[in-house]
Amino acid sequence: MTLINDVTPGERHGRPFPPPADLVAAVRDAVPPSRTPDHPTAAEAEELAAWATQLREVVELVDAGEVAKACASLNAIMRATNAIPTLARHDDEPWHLHFHSAHASWSESWAASMATALATVLGNAAIDRLGICNASACDRVYVDISRNGTRRFCSTACQNRVKAAAFRARKTAPG
Repeated sequence: MTLINDVTPGERHGRPFPPPADLVAAVRDAVPPSRTPDHPTAAEAEELAAWATQLREVVELVDAGEVAKACASLNAIMRATNAIPTLARHDDEPWHLHFHSAHASWSESWAASMATALATVLGNAAIDRLGICNASACDRVYVDISRNGTRRFCSTACQNRVKAAAFRARKTAPG
């Protein structure tokens, strides 16, 4: 979700959130370190940001209760990225599981892996833990990993902003 929140425009914590000026740095910061330090290139960062926008749309559909549309959209993304489980071995590592074709480009491999991870959430009871921040002027996505499953904000900052506004409203209410 970090990549989606860091590279897609919208609103964050009550302020407009434009696309990052340095998309390469934003993508590099959002994904785990690459074994190939020359990635992402500017073109790869743009491609992965475009995939992130599509994944964001899936989360928005889930948040709106349009689960069937979200699943259809995510299936299309997984087909487009050739998201298939593949056992791979490279860099003197043992065999391990990838969720993309062995011949996928850097950005397509990340998109396929992220789409597969999102599909895992959509395909089980955890789907109700996925959503868009409930704070006003914030549209960042979240996955609730709390024990009780009550998170509705992308961050503590947004949660505190909403609680402070509610407190101020109670204090100024007649009564």
